[in-house]
Amino acid sequence: MAVITVELEVASSYPASKLFKVFSDFDTLAPKLEPETYKAIDIIQGDGGVGTIKTITYGEAVPFTSSKHKVDSVDVTNYSSAYTIFEGDVLMGIVESANHHVKFVPSSDGGSVYKHTVVFTCKGDNTVPEETINLMKEGFKKSFKGFEAYAIAHPEAY
Repeated sequence: MAVITVELEVASSYPASKLFKVFSDFDTLAPKLEPETYKAIDIIQGDGGVGTIKTITYGEAVPFTSSKHKVDSVDVTNYSSAYTIFEGDVLMGIVESANHHVKFVPSSDGGSVYKHTVVFTCKGDNTVPEETINLMKEGFKKSFKGFEAYAIAHPEAY
């Protein structure tokens, strides 16, 4: 069983606390900010907190149709959260699960660094294609920049 870890970091001039708050509204904002990527995000079990199970229906810009994930942790104090994708064509039939860890780290200049780590647990000797990893990283970066722009444009909300 192969395990592949992918990391992405993006610096921001916006504070970690505010970015974490805007990302806390991901389910509502993502389909509005990026309908080409996120068609719908629905809670199928739980209240949005730890243990909640959600489905994502992807838009036309994504080569997958859906995924199902479970919220593993939410740490408001440390501006971090984690979730595990355990079902859907996004796993490409070669990945058992994909554990996502998202954290906003305050920087000394008052801004922050968005850190997104994904640990893929692959089936057998399979590996995630480099093209898929690059597409994923670019997608996360695009989403982050969209949420950052939204937070900056709506400071009263965050």
